[in-house]
Amino acid sequence: MAHQQQISLPAKLINGGIAGIVGVTCVFPIDLVKTRLQNQRQGHQIYKNMLDCLVKTVRSEGYFGMYRGAAVNLTLVTPEKAIKLAANDFFRQHLSKNGKGLTVFKEMLAGCGAGICQVVITTPMEMLKIQLQDAGRLAAQQRMPAMKSPTKLAATNTVLSRSYNMGPSPAARAVSATQIARDLLHTQGIQGLYKGLGATLMRDVPFSMVYFPLFAHLNRLGQPSRDESAPFYWAFLSGCLAGSTAAVAVNPCDVVKTRLQSLSKGANEESYNGVVDCVSKIMRKEGPFAFLKGAGCRALVIAPLFGIAQVMYFIGIGEFILDQSPFNYFSA
Repeated sequence: MAHQQQISLPAKLINGGIAGIVGVTCVFPIDLVKTRLQNQRQGHQIYKNMLDCLVKTVRSEGYFGMYRGAAVNLTLVTPEKAIKLAANDFFRQHLSKNGKGLTVFKEMLAGCGAGICQVVITTPMEMLKIQLQDAGRLAAQQRMPAMKSPTKLAATNTVLSRSYNMGPSPAARAVSATQIARDLLHTQGIQGLYKGLGATLMRDVPFSMVYFPLFAHLNRLGQPSRDESAPFYWAFLSGCLAGSTAAVAVNPCDVVKTRLQSLSKGANEESYNGVVDCVSKIMRKEGPFAFLKGAGCRALVIAPLFGIAQVMYFIGIGEFILDQSPFNYFSA
């Protein structure tokens, strides 16, 4: 990892940001599918699997329906990924002694620090994104007569009701993440944007503790010698494998986070009073396999995201941009 330790902080931020934007653009439709599959309850399934969800989304919402909430991600993924990757490198450098390699425990500790740092951005980003991503599923559920329940139809949060295409007004369909954020801040304050913070920490800290040490060891296997970097394709594959492994490992926490952050509910869908209540209700009513909902989608989303991120580091896009800019003295 000596190669990465020589990269300046501004370059790390640029590399992480570009990787996030490219990755999100490529895999966002799969991320939308993951959210909708995770929010489905037993007996109220609208989508059978990932492909069925994609097809139904395109049919009912059009091609751009697959990118609902993408603007939030594209706006905030740059600081989120930049913080995550830069924080991990920062902690690795400070935990290493005299340039020696880190033990697995210290690698996990560095990943833990990176995971804690990133939730400052991740929690509100996921909060807003999930409301927009899940809107189509709730609208589709209301169009199905068998699922309508006049006595228990969507205890919909008034703050977000406009985002779910429930009314005939065109203005209802035009609600944005900015409007949702404004309403949340007005009614609940800053804590409204940070609902599900505990579940986000439960997901992102273990993810980083698994991903970064695993990537470091996989990438080391591809180094021709101790002083040479692994080829870019090896860095990409290492990032993909480490990312997908970590994503599946923490998927139960991601299911809990998604359920907690979904403020509006469909017919006969319960609300949860925290992490423990959410876990117990899911286990009791849907069984343990419910915690694996969307695991395949999440692996397909995370793998290229982190594979691309590692390639950005390898190519040195951030360093190139800084070298061409009048502010290249920052990288000194």
